[in-house]
Amino acid sequence: MNKVNATLGQLARGLGDVVFPPGCVLCRGLVDAGADNGTADGGTTDSGTTDNETTDNRAGGFRHVCGRCVKQIDFVSPPHCSACGHPFYGEMAGERMCPHCEGLAPAYREGRTAVLLKGPARALVHELKYHRGLFVLSDMEEIFRRSPHVLELARGAVLVPVPLHPRKERERAYNQSLLLAGALARAAGGGAQVESWLRRTADTVSQTHHDRKARQANLKNAFALVRGAQLNPDLHIILVDDVFTTGSTLNSCALVLRRAGCLNLDVITFGHG
Repeated sequence: MNKVNATLGQLARGLGDVVFPPGCVLCRGLVDAGADNGTADGGTTDSGTTDNETTDNRAGGFRHVCGRCVKQIDFVSPPHCSACGHPFYGEMAGERMCPHCEGLAPAYREGRTAVLLKGPARALVHELKYHRGLFVLSDMEEIFRRSPHVLELARGAVLVPVPLHPRKERERAYNQSLLLAGALARAAGGGAQVESWLRRTADTVSQTHHDRKARQANLKNAFALVRGAQLNPDLHIILVDDVFTTGSTLNSCALVLRRAGCLNLDVITFGHG
């Protein structure tokens, strides 16, 4: 039955793409999600476009980012800051924190991020976070799939999303960090599972325009464990959020888990910016 449902779902998506061709979240051009890269003869296609034009528009697994804009996704790979995941450029020996994170005093062991938050990656986050664009989750999952250093850390772990305050979650209709944790679990496999073990107790103002000091003050006592959370100190727990900015929110959540006995604690974000 599950296979039948999956097949019907794929058919429905395919028919939907014919009737309503998907548009790129960044340039608003049409997206050809086909995995093949054009005709073999180097000529023109039936539509009159050249092979290069066809190849540029084919996103190869992405449904809402066109081929041209996919090339603008800035994937992160080692070496990177051990706390926030921002890449270091050039050769680095051992694990190091960037200057931005040296004053953070992380309550977790390591932080990794999939992409830098610019161009199409920023557009995906904004579509999900501010425009109820649930349709972009498949593309964000695809980005996780193309981030081996993130998947390596996530496999077999318990993924704990950063919570929203109930009022804000009602307004938004969902917690984007919970949805991203699910996307990461699917991409990573290996027994990764999602647990909502944290709740937000304070309805804080937006953090967007605050520096780290103001954010830390704003977030004091803003998080707590949910009732009945069963935390095993032997578990590998990973906090998941959409964006790493100053790290204050993630660190506040990490402190709650650390005080509850979590010893093996890391952080993964979709983007850094």
